[in-house]
Amino acid sequence: MSEHYFSEKPQSKSSPNQLNYRLRDKNYTFTSDVGVFSKKEIDFGTRLLIETFTPPKIPGNVLDLGCGYGPIGITIADLLVDRIVFMADVNERALNLAKSNAERNNVTNVQFVKSDQFSGIKDQQFAAIITNPPIRAGKKVVHGMFEGSKEKLHKGGELWVVIQKKQGAPSAIQKMESLFGNCEIVERSKGYCILRSIKD
Repeated sequence: MSEHYFSEKPQSKSSPNQLNYRLRDKNYTFTSDVGVFSKKEIDFGTRLLIETFTPPKIPGNVLDLGCGYGPIGITIADLLVDRIVFMADVNERALNLAKSNAERNNVTNVQFVKSDQFSGIKDQQFAAIITNPPIRAGKKVVHGMFEGSKEKLHKGGELWVVIQKKQGAPSAIQKMESLFGNCEIVERSKGYCILRSIKD
């Protein structure tokens, strides 16, 4: 069985890589590694989601679902200092990297949860859920993340998703519209779409 970035315990030999990026007008340093998503760079879709995201209008905490080594959750936590950003991933190597990356960038309003989709997130509700979903895990998994997100959002809460048009954006829009009754394409760039649905 081949190993993916959504493997629980990557077996590939660790080979850390340092990344320096300017996100939302601030400099960040992240360590990535083999066995996690986009180990050589912060991919364009992730950067577009970070730059496009706007804070939810309602109070409450935020969830970075499938956080990887942490660029989305850490940057958003740094933006929303009065909220806690929960960072969840099934990949233990990714979660450990996210923890160290938060410390490196002096971001403290974060909590880390090992979770396969929402399995480790029991009682929390959120004002916003942000995700760059694991497309390679398949449509059933990705759409399951949307379904779980609706259950975990407060009324008025927002689901933010980045997805490439060629990797399922049309079906993602259709699914989000069927769940929430709305789906806005907030931004389009280089084949990527930033989608937002709001829970009534």
